[in-house]
Amino acid sequence: MLDRAAVDALFPSDLPDPEHWEQQYPQRQLPEGAKVTRLGPSPTGFIHIGGIYAGMIDRDVAHHSGGVYLLRVEDTDRSREVEGAVEQFDRAFDHFGIHPDEADGRGAYGPYLQSQRAEIYWSYVRELMRDGKAYPCFATKDELDDITARQRAAKLPTGYYGRWATWREASDEDVAARLAAGEPYVVRFRSPAVPGERVKFTDAIRGELEHDANVNDTVILKSSDQDLRLPTYHFAHAVDDHLMRVNLVIRGDEWISSVPLHLQLFAALGFEQVEYAHIAPLMKQEGKSRRKLSKRKDPEAAVDFYVQAGYPADAVRYYLRGLANGRLAELPLEQALAEPIVLSECGVAGPLVDLVKLADISANLIATLSGEDIVTAVSAWAAVHDPELVGVLDTERAMALRALDVERVGVDNPRKDLRMWSDFRPAYGFFFTSVFALVDDPADERLGGLDPKLVSVFAADFAEGYQEFADQQEWFGQIRDLAARHGFAPNAKEFKKNPDAFPGSIREASQLIRVALTGSTQSPDLYAVARALGTDEVLRRVRALAQA
Repeated sequence: MLDRAAVDALFPSDLPDPEHWEQQYPQRQLPEGAKVTRLGPSPTGFIHIGGIYAGMIDRDVAHHSGGVYLLRVEDTDRSREVEGAVEQFDRAFDHFGIHPDEADGRGAYGPYLQSQRAEIYWSYVRELMRDGKAYPCFATKDELDDITARQRAAKLPTGYYGRWATWREASDEDVAARLAAGEPYVVRFRSPAVPGERVKFTDAIRGELEHDANVNDTVILKSSDQDLRLPTYHFAHAVDDHLMRVNLVIRGDEWISSVPLHLQLFAALGFEQVEYAHIAPLMKQEGKSRRKLSKRKDPEAAVDFYVQAGYPADAVRYYLRGLANGRLAELPLEQALAEPIVLSECGVAGPLVDLVKLADISANLIATLSGEDIVTAVSAWAAVHDPELVGVLDTERAMALRALDVERVGVDNPRKDLRMWSDFRPAYGFFFTSVFALVDDPADERLGGLDPKLVSVFAADFAEGYQEFADQQEWFGQIRDLAARHGFAPNAKEFKKNPDAFPGSIREASQLIRVALTGSTQSPDLYAVARALGTDEVLRRVRALAQA
């Protein structure tokens, strides 16, 4: 074991002792039982919807206990960092309303980027080395690969442990010689466990768990030849959770196997042990089986998928809360958003992400909103994702409100054709003169194969005699009377009996006007559409077919 002077020579001479950091980051003054939670995303790519799920749980548990929720960016792997990822974190958390109480730029326990905390980590690494609980390791990649190959050949667990840990018991002379030669080294934690040892711990979600103790001498400080020497995640999270006074770590269940190592690190550092809660991953149905929602395979794994599509943030939050605690999915939205998430009610099997269910929730939410609220929300979404639509809504706001009233106001079962804000253009775009493309080809396939000459004449006659009746039946009577004059069957049944005797039924005649007004064979109530458009616009659209 290196003596204190030799250890200290490996670090800056003015490096503070751990006591300095303990005083700088004192215990928080919080109510008894308050939880301090954290989310630690890594800026190696876009944020997964699972990050929003975990952050939502973190924030909810902290706030309902009178505690604090903080965001700490775990960027120790600088080689894999993606430019703009940190900014995307901020946008995502802002969009879904799960703002952290502390994060980069605010809070007394920062910095909140691990890459800015190197000096803090060095203090604690040095302390472990002074106590003989960590040591320098000069093993090269080739040497480590050889160890792994021999372990596999012998059908032994792979890792740096026992007799394979070649630098664990190296002499001071050998270490000094390598240091003098300027050879790069990492610092490894000296595991106190022996093969076969077991460790028990209690998980806030899963109860008591038991695993093999960690016997590997894990790297805690990366290679000395790096420009910015940072710790590994395992060590950094232990130091940060302690100094930021985190007392509840909610994270994915892939970290359960690391708990034995983390418990060792906390004990070696003299830290009070935090409580762990390991949540099950979000899943996707694939055929008859389920798998984890994948960043690589599934577009819905990305937070931007929901933002770009324009799912209302409250709908997504409501849905995710229901995945965390099933009872919340049975409550009205406002109540579910206010009720606490209970860790003990989180399942240990991964909840299934069902976009159909989310769409239903979203459509139900939007159906409760006023036209003004919808236009405001669509405009805010479109400002980023459909700028042209913003101008349309600004100049034709009255039309937008009339359009949204169709089959939504004064009816028992309002339309639910908006599931997300990106649905607005395809569902309502035809109402706007600046968006709608006139149907001016009487042979257009949307007209169902009617004789083009008949289409033009029918449209001309409709325009010539058109009246904007206040009564729906009277208004539709115009189409019925005109259809009879042009030889259409009065109903589908009659047409089906003798199709050669008619060009179509009243249905085909109505579709002709529907396509002229909306550009589609499916639309809201045709009478309501015509009322919203107004007489001048109805005539302009129908005459486009008549003049063809």
